[in-house]
Amino acid sequence: MLLEVKDLRMYYEVGDGGFVKAVDGVSFNLDREEALGIVGESGCGKSSLAITILRILPSNARILGGEVLLDGVDILRLDEPRLRKEVRWRKISMVFQGSMNALNPIIKVGDQIAEAIMLHEKVSKKDAYRRAEELLSLVGIDPSRVSSYPFELSGGQRQRVMIAMALALNPKVLIADEPTTALDVIVQAQTLKLIKELQSRLKLSLMLISHDISVVAEMSDKVAVMYAGKIVEYGPAVEVLLQPKHPYTTALLKSVPSIRESKRKLAYIPGVPPNLVNPPSGCRFHPRCPYAMDICREKEPNLKEVGEHHLAACHLYR
Repeated sequence: MLLEVKDLRMYYEVGDGGFVKAVDGVSFNLDREEALGIVGESGCGKSSLAITILRILPSNARILGGEVLLDGVDILRLDEPRLRKEVRWRKISMVFQGSMNALNPIIKVGDQIAEAIMLHEKVSKKDAYRRAEELLSLVGIDPSRVSSYPFELSGGQRQRVMIAMALALNPKVLIADEPTTALDVIVQAQTLKLIKELQSRLKLSLMLISHDISVVAEMSDKVAVMYAGKIVEYGPAVEVLLQPKHPYTTALLKSVPSIRESKRKLAYIPGVPPNLVNPPSGCRFHPRCPYAMDICREKEPNLKEVGEHHLAACHLYR
């Protein structure tokens, strides 16, 4: 196993002394060359999970428990210099959502890629720039664009630059956080195809974060469904997406248009996601669940096996 996350808890401290329970007891694993899709509504904790793994957290974030094992080493226990030198970019890197916000608008893209290389390796600026050109070529951009500023590139090109930066030091794990945000459908398809090709060519393990369940279905070997800071269903993509067990997963799938069932009426999930400062007792989905029982309001369900390697946190399965 390449990456194992065990009972990870990260809360944001808020002004009145409370905590936003953004990542609350999350566990999953990622094998070598495997693609894991993490899906859920906006605000469910997907991006918070990613930045917790890399420990690139805002000042009010608190990691309160759990382990993140990379090749058997708990990277949450590493000091900051060692984490920066040995893990970030070298072993785990991230493609951030919103490429225009993630790139510095007044620095040429070649300088931004080269800076990452020079900070981690003892190479000259000339060699770093040459590698930046190779990386741009790898992601399908003319190497001459190393001299371009981010605002001179299209949205799709900026996203490819972000992917090139993430691959600068040949990481083992690539975290792609909403890589198709703000892109039109044609560019979305091109970006996803590129990520899939690079994963295969470079033998990457991929952690794909999205609120779009169709994107996750196309790209993933395994799927983890998040709701209100917790994983509520987890397993092989085929099992989770074709035979969902948790009512939340079922509702998500029913809200996606189907080509095969063109006359099917789209469903929606009533209500809104809960306030994570004071989440509901028991199952956090019970206020919106059509199958809620008394036990759902009183006792939090644990992930339990509902199929081969297929887990769901629901009292419907006892």
